[in-house]
Amino acid sequence: MLAIETESYVLYYSMYGHVEKLAQEIKKGAASVEGVDGFVFGFPRRFGIMPAQFKAFLDSTEGLWRTQQLAGKHAEIFYSTGSQGGGQETTALTAITQLVHHGMIFVPIGYTFGAGIFEMENVKSGSPYGAETYAGDGSRQPSQLELDQAFNQGKYLASITKKLKNEQAL
Repeated sequence: MLAIETESYVLYYSMYGHVEKLAQEIKKGAASVEGVDGFVFGFPRRFGIMPAQFKAFLDSTEGLWRTQQLAGKHAEIFYSTGSQGGGQETTALTAITQLVHHGMIFVPIGYTFGAGIFEMENVKSGSPYGAETYAGDGSRQPSQLELDQAFNQGKYLASITKKLKNEQAL
């Protein structure tokens, strides 16, 4: 088997620091697996969709879209919200649309986090689409459970991406 040079990028926009904390854990998770090639996009949620600032960033990738330079790259998403019912699934689904137009391969975390995703004793967020935290008015910080889910997400993307990349090299 040939050694393959790969990289992983975590691109995010954070307003109160919550998304940044999740991004740090995702980076640690991805770094725990050598030989990765993928993207993880993170942002706070605004009215059930990604904020205009992050959408503007994605809009600026038209040159990459035109040449399909991101086609076939693996990608995940993560986000924060102010409360439950703040449009978690609509945010994920509208973000996936951006990836699809680039030809990227969305890698949802599903239920790979195990029992943690079903935790009901403590306030926590997260879904099969990606790691998440409740920011509330900005004063609530991500819980350890939410940070653990973010670490799991980074590690999961890294392991899936590495596996698929190695299979392509054969």
